[in-house]
Amino acid sequence: MSDDSYVFEGPADEPAAPRDNNPPLSISELSFALKRTLEARFGHVRLRGEISKVNRHASGHIYLTLKDDKSAIDGVVWKGASRGLGIQPEPGLEVIVTGKITSYPARSSYQIVIESMEAAGAGALLAQLERLKTKLKDEGLFAPERKQPIPGFPAVVGVITSPTGAVIRDILHRIAERWPCHVIVWPCVVQGDAAAAQVANAIRGFDAMTPDGPIPRPDVVIVARGGGSVEDLWAFNDEALARAVAAARIPIISAVGHETDTTLIDFVSDRRAPTPTGAAEVATPVLADLRYTLADLDRRLTGAGGRLIEERRIRLRAVARGLPARPEDLLALPRQRLDHAASRLGSGLQRGIDRQTARFAGVSGRFGRVLLDRVIERRTDRLSAVGTRLIPTLPRRLDQAGVALSALTRALASLDPGKPKPGFARVEDGDGQWLTSATALSPGLGVRLVLADGSRGAHIDDGAEPPPRPRPTPARRPKDPPPGQGDLF
Repeated sequence: MSDDSYVFEGPADEPAAPRDNNPPLSISELSFALKRTLEARFGHVRLRGEISKVNRHASGHIYLTLKDDKSAIDGVVWKGASRGLGIQPEPGLEVIVTGKITSYPARSSYQIVIESMEAAGAGALLAQLERLKTKLKDEGLFAPERKQPIPGFPAVVGVITSPTGAVIRDILHRIAERWPCHVIVWPCVVQGDAAAAQVANAIRGFDAMTPDGPIPRPDVVIVARGGGSVEDLWAFNDEALARAVAAARIPIISAVGHETDTTLIDFVSDRRAPTPTGAAEVATPVLADLRYTLADLDRRLTGAGGRLIEERRIRLRAVARGLPARPEDLLALPRQRLDHAASRLGSGLQRGIDRQTARFAGVSGRFGRVLLDRVIERRTDRLSAVGTRLIPTLPRRLDQAGVALSALTRALASLDPGKPKPGFARVEDGDGQWLTSATALSPGLGVRLVLADGSRGAHIDDGAEPPPRPRPTPARRPKDPPPGQGDLF
């Protein structure tokens, strides 16, 4: 008898029920049995298909669907495995995945647990690259105005590449023969899954250096790698690496692959070189050419100075031909003219004095004593006539002016704010300054009210209407006693 079989014993008077050789299974028992079978049979599979949808869960797991032209299968990438994927899953990307087949008992569906993922071919990689290029271009990372100029005479050149390849030897040799300067090499791998992160860290490391630090900060950085296939250069198409290049404050020259190879950092870098050797030529000038240029400029400067001096010499000789042989002859004529003018100066001054004296004598004859007496007499007559008209009316005018002055004095006294009239008050602040505007009165301000018979302190309220002052109640008059009633006293 099987261990899974059991016997139901009924009442003693009833016959025993027959045993069941095919007992029913629960749904969970069947689901987990299928799960164990799938995992034992398909513990390691490689599938090729197109990703149709991707769902990145908040937990870090990635859920996706793989399909071909006839079928589809669900896939899951656990959080721990998602960091080590060769490429990041995106809808429409054709990939080859490796993992194991399992089932999800809660929905009675099977799925593949993906452990690794790679692009199915160059076409898929290029399609993914185009989508990423479009994304970064829309963000403005390819804009020409954000690219930095390459310094013309760098003192320090940084190089990010493999320290063992032929690329670094070519760059160092080319820099040494063109522009001997200080070169700092940041070694890193340039192929594989770890290449993108190492190159990005090297860029950030160079960017974090200071010019006066123990290691000088490069003036320009070269990111270099030799040629290869699309898969070999795929690390330089990484989005994080491209953003690190775009954010760098140091000018970046990309020299990845041969002239026909193009990677994503070529678009975000400040300058693209066709080859690593070409990057060394872009980053440095030719010292011999500079020396030749300086020598040529010095030769031209010397020649220009000599020609200028010769031109001045010729002009001086031409001017000298019009001059007399002796310098004293230049001053002979002016000296003669000065002597002639000096000899005429004394007689000219005397003639001027005589002429002005004659004019004064002719004019002074018309200003005799008789003329002055006539003028004084006319002015005296006019003054007498005016006095005759004004003297009788002068007392009356003085009386009228005195009355008007008295009236103005009384009006001024009645309007003087220094002496308020009854019924009026002058408002002063704590310093004794007069307050003449309501805007100067703030709630709670202490003021003094100066009236005609004294002054009192007060405080300004919040502007509400004061309560009406109660009127005094008139005293009642005693009623007259009724007529006919006598006085008790």
